[in-house]
Amino acid sequence: MSEFGLTGGIGSGKSTVGELLSAHGAAIIDANAIVRVLQAPGEPVFEEMVKQWGDRIVMADGTLDRAAVAEIAFGDEDELERLNDIVHPAVGEEMARRRKEAVSDGVPIVLDIPLLVRPGDKELAEHYQGLAGIIVVDVDPDVALARLIEHRGFSQEDAMARMVNQATRQERLNHTDFTIDNNGDLEALRGQVERCWAWMQEIITA
Repeated sequence: MSEFGLTGGIGSGKSTVGELLSAHGAAIIDANAIVRVLQAPGEPVFEEMVKQWGDRIVMADGTLDRAAVAEIAFGDEDELERLNDIVHPAVGEEMARRRKEAVSDGVPIVLDIPLLVRPGDKELAEHYQGLAGIIVVDVDPDVALARLIEHRGFSQEDAMARMVNQATRQERLNHTDFTIDNNGDLEALRGQVERCWAWMQEIITA
């Protein structure tokens, strides 16, 4: 069974690519979706975050105030490191569990990980060294910024703060085995994903 990494910067359309690959039959293990589950009220990650930052990160209904967390973490490197220390180990454990489950299903596995390529062009984490290939969803940073503001309601300041804390476009491209260009419309993206799926099948059957 082959595992592929899927990554791209915020606003790249990576989640849409994951959905399209899922429609082809891939098992998508989405790190962001796992984070949302682990940050639900009552979960150990949620409790540890509240212990660290208090009720200012909790909304009136008891759920996590993600905007408040972003304001704290993306404006301060030390706070971002504290957040990562709480969240990342738990996400890694849950991803490992889901990877084992997906193997038994006998379908291609795609690990959807925004931070697969880390800032500073660091080497991939050891447990991702054996991937069959890395798929990078590539988009011009100005296009990504516009999408975040127009479609996801980010302020320009917030969007740029998040982008600057991720790997650069070139750092991601330094690790790519297959690049999906998402500077166009959805129909163009579908064609790119079709070609990516064919490439994945070639690797799996080689």
